[in-house]
Amino acid sequence: MVDIRVKKLAKILTDYSVKIKKDDKVLISANPEAWVLAKEVYKLCLTKGAFPYTIYSPGDLNYFFYKHASLNQLQKKPEIALFLTNWADKFVRLYSSTNNRTLSNIDPKRLMITAKVNQPVKKIMLKKPWVLTEFPSFSMAQSAGISLDELENIYFKACLQDWNKISKTLKKLKSKLDNAKKIEVIGEKTHLTLSFTNRLFQAADGKYNMPDGEVFGAPLDFQTKGQIYFDLPSLRSGNIVEGVSLTFKKGKVIKASAEKGNKYLQAALNTDSGSKRLGEFAIGTNYGIKKPMLNTLFDEKIGGTIHLALGSAYPDKEGGGINKSAIHWDLVKSMTGKKSKVLVNNKPILINAKLLV
Repeated sequence: MVDIRVKKLAKILTDYSVKIKKDDKVLISANPEAWVLAKEVYKLCLTKGAFPYTIYSPGDLNYFFYKHASLNQLQKKPEIALFLTNWADKFVRLYSSTNNRTLSNIDPKRLMITAKVNQPVKKIMLKKPWVLTEFPSFSMAQSAGISLDELENIYFKACLQDWNKISKTLKKLKSKLDNAKKIEVIGEKTHLTLSFTNRLFQAADGKYNMPDGEVFGAPLDFQTKGQIYFDLPSLRSGNIVEGVSLTFKKGKVIKASAEKGNKYLQAALNTDSGSKRLGEFAIGTNYGIKKPMLNTLFDEKIGGTIHLALGSAYPDKEGGGINKSAIHWDLVKSMTGKKSKVLVNNKPILINAKLLV
């Protein structure tokens, strides 16, 4: 018997997030832990008259690939992925993990090689409707320090919401941030200044991520200055990176360190010409997510946090960014504390993790 919550989520993903309709070619990617959701998404797509195609990705082969692949294999053009990405009209990306630390001992430079190679696939996909979610697993629960049952309850509560209603609230915050000449982030070991002149923010209201709940925009590429300290740890490609400190000058990272995972941080920053610049600044608005879970999809949405993304900006015809990179790495900062605040054109919009909207 399929959990009724899985069926409800599949309906949100297909009806609301990517709006599947007749004759749509839908690429559904999933691994074993998320397969139960993939099947429900497939069924709904088919009953709508769409053409669903599923990709099954056994994640336990990733370690063997990155450990033993030759340089030629790492650099191989992703011909099949490119074909499928060009074929599809819409994408439903479902993933999970039996072991989210499986790549922790792989040289980060090898991971960055394939990230560069797969950049054309990502570029094509981002121009089309897509949605991404990470389905609960034992590995994810262990990282969060909770039981799988508790994780599932948090996950479905965060996902099964009235996203149309949430969208209206987020757009109010968006209007306060659009075209901001100056945004300042002030907090622990932090005083960062960014500019968004002639750039608009986007309300992340369940169209691309699930769960969702943030308002984000792309800073002007040569204006960011100052320093920032990220107190929330990040789990990326099996590597835990925490205590990240970044110093910016003219929009570029000129100094960087991490209390843990510094090797991975330095490799990521040296991926390409755009990896030292920002693709995103955002404010998390989902106060239903109460605690960090060492999972970026959740942690970046926590109400009252802010996050920055190193690397590529999401393209947007309405004032989006232009920075290009093979990486897009979100780093999250808690804004709790009386001295923590975000100012927009010198006026407070976030104080001690509370939104003033």
